[in-house]
Amino acid sequence: MAADAEQQLIDKQYADRPRLRPVLDAILEAVPSVGGPVTVQPRGTLVSLATPRRVFAVVKPTTKNRVDLGLRLDAAAPDGRLRPARDIGQATVRIPLSEPGEVDGDVVGWLRRAYEENAAPPPPQRPARRPSPVAGTLTVAIEGTDLPGLTCNPGPGGAVHESIHVALFSRDKGRPGLTVPGKPGRAVGPVPGDSPSARWEAEATVRRGDDGFDFTGPNVGGDRTDRNLGLAWGDVPGDGTLRLFRGAKLRLADVPPGLIEEALRPGRRLVARVRLTDAKGNPVCARLGPANLTWSAEP
Repeated sequence: MAADAEQQLIDKQYADRPRLRPVLDAILEAVPSVGGPVTVQPRGTLVSLATPRRVFAVVKPTTKNRVDLGLRLDAAAPDGRLRPARDIGQATVRIPLSEPGEVDGDVVGWLRRAYEENAAPPPPQRPARRPSPVAGTLTVAIEGTDLPGLTCNPGPGGAVHESIHVALFSRDKGRPGLTVPGKPGRAVGPVPGDSPSARWEAEATVRRGDDGFDFTGPNVGGDRTDRNLGLAWGDVPGDGTLRLFRGAKLRLADVPPGLIEEALRPGRRLVARVRLTDAKGNPVCARLGPANLTWSAEP
């Protein structure tokens, strides 16, 4: 991309928030200290910073008062200045910044760590592992309560949702559901957001390996360490689609093994009870914890 075109993209990102431009400038001034070559790649809504291998950080003016420095740190959990990242390019965590002076030694240290992690060559591929033996088929009943209603507070960019539904996300072509634009699966059993309750059933194949249980099947998402059942939140305009704006994970990987063993017994099933409204009155999203989700094995 030509330099003039890159500059125009950056100017456009900060046109209505000029006070935040010095924050970007401060980050770019710190880039040479990361210890290696960096490619600066302006995009439509953010600026990517890449090692010779891949993108390690992004800079996005998320609001008129905040720039988010998104960092690709696969092993870093949100803590202190590190916040969860969502919809910020390839970032796994973010650091919110409002003034150029906040780009301090701590921030530069995180920037350098992200560079080092993403500049190193990828680990050698392991031989394909043999499938673990099947332990059985797990039936999961998801029982949702405390739905948030048909509307919610405006999201990023001021988007307002007025026909909110929640559904089970599935790739099972045999289950009827709504099409989710841009996604390969379907929204199964959509329930209006003002309903008193919601209920879905899903099945998962359970495999027993040396490192514990694994879960597979068309209703299961996530990689080996993040197997989950997904709930899709979206507007339903009546044209056979669910316009996704938020999702929630019910992580099977978090269920205690003893509970899985009990739920696999004949005549038993795993029950997930979900509170579908968060503390701010919005639809629950991301990885659900004990405040919104409990598991049990029941008849």
